Amino acid sequence: MRVMGLDFGSKTVGVAVSDPLLLTAQGVETIRRKSPDKLRQTLARIGELADEYEVDRIVLGYPKHLNNTEGERCEKTKEFAGMLKRRTGLAVILWDERLTTSAADQILMESGVRRENRKAYVDQIAAGLILQGYLDLLHRSGTEPESMEAAEISGTEPESMEAAEISGPAAGDRDGAGAQGGSRR
Repeated sequence: MRVMGLDFGSKTVGVAVSDPLLLTAQGVETIRRKSPDKLRQTLARIGELADEYEVDRIVLGYPKHLNNTEGERCEKTKEFAGMLKRRTGLAVILWDERLTTSAADQILMESGVRRENRKAYVDQIAAGLILQGYLDLLHRSGTEPESMEAAEISGTEPESMEAAEISGPAAGDRDGAGAQGGSRR
């Protein structure tokens, strides 16, 4: 089985999937929508990708503020997590995604991708960074993925998701985030 990583934004969702050994994250695609409230097709596409890649859980980026507080985007993310759980039937794990978009943009800049072309890839790479941080924690802690039940969203109401958050390393922490394919030292 594999794990899917998602970077949920107001108009896009970056998607990444792990390899079968749960070692690396690879960007798959960026799902775009015309309006922030038009999620039906987005959820359907995520479901298709989850089936195609035989995913058994989803790691969803949780956009806390740098001072560790939660804002409006966190509430929208919790609502989206509940929709994902209902739509796919998969466990959804919230993962601290602070600075992943900035780190993804930096990776693209250092790779020589022109500014006007970065937008097409930044969400996929951010999803890969979110997922890689989760995979790295699994391997560092020696915890089997199935035993991380406390981190899953078990209910359908956003209130039940408060205990669902795993605080991962900030994306700016290159040791924890890991670029796709390895360390960036």
